[in-house]
Amino acid sequence: MSATPDEASFIAALDRVTAARPGLDPLAAGLLAALDLGLPGDSRAFASTFGVEHALVLRALAGLEETGHLAVTARDPRTQRTRFAPAGSGRPAPSNVAE
Repeated sequence: MSATPDEASFIAALDRVTAARPGLDPLAAGLLAALDLGLPGDSRAFASTFGVEHALVLRALAGLEETGHLAVTARDPRTQRTRFAPAGSGRPAPSNVAE
């Protein structure tokens, strides 16, 4: 997520996600909306772009992975940077994440 998404596009994606999954908390819905827009799934970039603590993003990702809404594709054990993709995207998980 090198660039901030267009606000109107993000709001529209957020509306689609919350309509399809009304029980999601706002942060989880935001993560899915970012994927819906085709933005790269990177926990640190998402946290930075949207001004959210990285730990909160990681917690939301864990919940979304547990419920099968997305798949974690890589995790850097040192920084906890986590890459994620839509569930069933078929992306292989790299052994580590380059900073």
